[in-house]
This record gives sequence, C-alpha cells and structure tokens, in this order.
Amino acid sequence: MPMPHHDEVLPSPPIQPSKAIPKRQEGAPPVCPTDEEIITPKKQAVVRKRHDTASLDYVLRSGLAGGLAGCAAKTLIAPLDRVKILYQTSNPDFQRYTGRWTGVFEAAGALYKQNGILGLFQGHSATLLRIFPYAAIKFVAYEQFRAVLIRKREHEIGWRRFMAGSMAGVTSVLFTYPLEVIRVRLAFETRADHPTSFSRICREIYHERDHFSILPKRKGGAAAGTALHPAGETTVQAELAQAAKAVTASAAETVVVPVTRPLTGIANFYRGFAPTIAGMLPYAGVSFWTHDMIGDVFRSPNLCQYTVLPLRDDLPADSPRRRKPPLTVWAELTAGGLAGMLSQTASYPLEVIRRRMQVGGAVGDGRVIGFSETARTIWQAKGMRGFFIGLSIGYVKVIPMVSCSFFVYERMKLALDI
Repeated sequence: MPMPHHDEVLPSPPIQPSKAIPKRQEGAPPVCPTDEEIITPKKQAVVRKRHDTASLDYVLRSGLAGGLAGCAAKTLIAPLDRVKILYQTSNPDFQRYTGRWTGVFEAAGALYKQNGILGLFQGHSATLLRIFPYAAIKFVAYEQFRAVLIRKREHEIGWRRFMAGSMAGVTSVLFTYPLEVIRVRLAFETRADHPTSFSRICREIYHERDHFSILPKRKGGAAAGTALHPAGETTVQAELAQAAKAVTASAAETVVVPVTRPLTGIANFYRGFAPTIAGMLPYAGVSFWTHDMIGDVFRSPNLCQYTVLPLRDDLPADSPRRRKPPLTVWAELTAGGLAGMLSQTASYPLEVIRRRMQVGGAVGDGRVIGFSETARTIWQAKGMRGFFIGLSIGYVKVIPMVSCSFFVYERMKLALDI
C-alpha cells in the first residue's frame, strides 16, 4: 500500500449530526454530582444560610422559635401562676385551700366555677408581652454562645454546655430585667390620687436619686433610724422640710443619714439584679446542660430506634439534623422535664435566700442583713431542709413549663427549617 505524500491532505471523517442535549425535567435526580449545584445554586445558598448560626436569617428564625416556646410554656402553667399570686397576696377567699397538696387544684377549680376559663388566665396577656422577648433572647443567645464554645464534636462536654446556658440566661435577664421592674412598680401603684402610666413610671424610676435626711440622734450617738421611703411617694424637698421641722421642735442633736437608694439613670432599672443573676447562673446552665445530655443519651445507638424520629432521604449530608436528629414527642418532653427538675433543684437555695431577703430581710432590731447572714440564719433555724422548703410545689410548675418550652422550641426549629 503506497504511503501518502507529506503534502497530501487526508480526507476528514464525516460530520455526525449534533444531538440536542435533553433538558432535565424538574424533580428528576441530578445527572452528576455538580449538576444540582449548577441548576439551583440559590436554593443551596439559602439552605446553607439557614443553618449558619451567625447569619441574620438564623437569628431571626431561632428568636421566633424561642419566643413562641416561652409563650406556650407560660400559657400551659398560667392557671398555676394565677393561684400562686392569690396565695402570695393572702386572698381571704383562697386561704382555705393552702396547706395541702390538692389545694392548688381545688383553688383552680373554684376560679373556673366563678369566672370560667378566663378567670384562670387573668393578666396573662401582660405576662406574654414580657416572656416573648425574654425567651427569644435566651434561646438565640444559647445558640450563639454554643457556636462559639462548641465548635467541634470533641467540644460537646458538660462545662461548655453549662457555660453556654448560663451566659444565655444572664443575657436574657440583662435585656429584659427593666421590664420586670416596671411591671412590679405598675402593680404596686394603687393610690387613686397617683395616676399610673407606663411613661410616668419610667420617668420616675429614671430620675430617682440618692439623698440625705436629717434625723435626731439617740443618746448613744447613733442615728434614730434610716429613712426608707418607697420610690415615688415623696420628694426629696418634702422629706428634708419635714425633718427640719422635727429638729426645730426639739433640742436633740441631729445627724445626716444617707437614705439607701440606687444610683440615678439606667441603674435604677436594675434593682435586685445581682441576686437575680446569682440564681439565673445555675438555673439556666443546668437546664441547657441537662437537656443536651439527656438528648445524647436518647440518641445513643441502643435507644435511638425508640427515641429518634426518622430522617428524610433528601436531607444533605452536612445537615445539622443528621448530626443531631430530632427526638420523638415523649423523649423530648422527658428531656425537658428532667432539665426543669434538676435546674430548679440547683437554683432553689439561692431563690429561698433571695426571697427571704426581700420579704423578711430585717431581724428583730430592725437591722437589715445581707446574703451570707441570711443563709446562716436559715441554716441555724432549719438546717439543710430550710433551703428547700416548698421545692415540691416548685416542681409542679417548673417541670411542665421547661418541658413544654424545649419541646415547642425544637419543633419550631423543624418547622422553620433551622
């Protein structure tokens, strides 16, 4: 066969007619691993953004889930809160129900017979206005602190979870505590000659200052007493004028005694903040730590077939739900209930000390005692049992509240796809 000359051009092969690339139908599986990314890049970007805890989308969605969870939990125990308020205010119509286990339920039944279902939820709307931002901030803060402290699976340890929960509780109280102070002041303003409004209460709290009063001395040289005036009842000028008249009428020596009041401005909206924080640190920390720890137990290989919901097949491999699958209804309620029980137990002694300081913080001679002396007085009177008086009644309220809160929050995260 003769070889072709180097200048000779070989014939080109015949050109095959081009076939049109078939368009992938909507819903069909991707042709190659990158096909889905090419066709729907925006959809995947949105999914990644929802799972990014630092994104605004995640913060808003988790805040909505947390706020609704808090409102649902408070609504569940609203009748118990209503009965508790009647007990605390020594309402004569309900004193006969105190002192026995069934008293709470009997009092709730009496309220229902008198005023119907609305009687059990009286004042609940004001509670929801306060609890929504509190719960929203608490859950958002926990997710953010958790993302900082627990970056890898190896960091899923107890103290990191406890710190994330404690800081979340402190953050929520820091932002919502002024609402609680204003609410209490509004509740205690009952005089007809002193009209109440939200703006007026805020102005009064903001402008209250420390001041001094002139009081007569005792023979021993000590002041006759400390002038303690409820905020908003009298002005500084009126107090000083009244004290000056008393001094003029008597020949007793006088002494200037400082009146115990907070500093002016924003600090006035944080009265009692320190003891509240002291109780919130163990409460929120133990609550989140216990919930996550019980969740890990329920997701273990030996129990997951009974406690974990089945996952969807279309979930991406890096989805948070594959790393932390959602629990079934009973498992989630159980984890939340145990979290409520342990957190209430851990923080209850501090709660008893705080309430004793608020209600009975003065001893027989009128001397106001502090935190450590109050704790020592309780110990000397009743020992360790004194720090846990009424804990069983607290369980009746806290266990269903925390259980409902965690359950609604986790289910709202599923509904909002975060």
